[in-house]
Amino acid sequence: MMRRRHRRDSPESIYEVFSDMALLMLAAFVFMFALVVIYTQSMHHGNSKQTVKQVKELKEHLASANARNVQLQNELSEMAGSDVQKQIARVLASAGLAQGKGKHDFDMFIKGLKEIPGHNLHLVVDATGSMHGVTSFLIPVLRVIAIRSGKHISAISWYADRQVGTFHGTMGAMFDKLMQNAPFVGADETVGHTFDVLDSGPVPGAYMLIGDEPPTDTVHYSSIPAPVFTLPLAINDSSTETAFQNIAKFTGGKMLQLKFH
Repeated sequence: MMRRRHRRDSPESIYEVFSDMALLMLAAFVFMFALVVIYTQSMHHGNSKQTVKQVKELKEHLASANARNVQLQNELSEMAGSDVQKQIARVLASAGLAQGKGKHDFDMFIKGLKEIPGHNLHLVVDATGSMHGVTSFLIPVLRVIAIRSGKHISAISWYADRQVGTFHGTMGAMFDKLMQNAPFVGADETVGHTFDVLDSGPVPGAYMLIGDEPPTDTVHYSSIPAPVFTLPLAINDSSTETAFQNIAKFTGGKMLQLKFH
């Protein structure tokens, strides 16, 4: 006995949806091609009742196929959207941003990013020794920030001991390069020097500064060409929080504190 498949009651693979969509798109193409052929024949041989009937039937089939196509696309969007939202919820919860003050601060941070002109976001990451092992836990949060803010991460730069490295490409490729090529050694958080170097490059809509220690050199706020949104990772370190708060304040950005647990 054949088992009837229930689309809503049993779990359906996303690949099945893609398969159904592909078949229906092919069917729609075939119907369109048939319509063109019959219409061309009718122009040469006159509009017989049989031809008119065939065209009508094909149009009805085509309308039905298009309606199912739209339904499947909506189902696919719901499936993908649900999965993304679940992942985002898990990331925010792990960073202490899912409820209470953490959620409020995160919402305000995202709101500030959305209000900044320009589409590009340039990440600036502390790559001194104290950050070793931290960045891998931070990457999911940075992905969520990019998704929620609608900004495109156009570049990722690391800084340590007056050295600066910048990566371009897709978001995944840039994170991979950061993890593989940034030194994560040294002890001088030369934030001021870093922004002096970045000032000579393309200006993004905003920078995002991530680190766990205050700058060891002077930061020239007025020369930074775009707002800096800051994420201090130090726990209960007033000097780091104050320094990152000032960088955000004097450049027109906002500060967000993460509480990983």
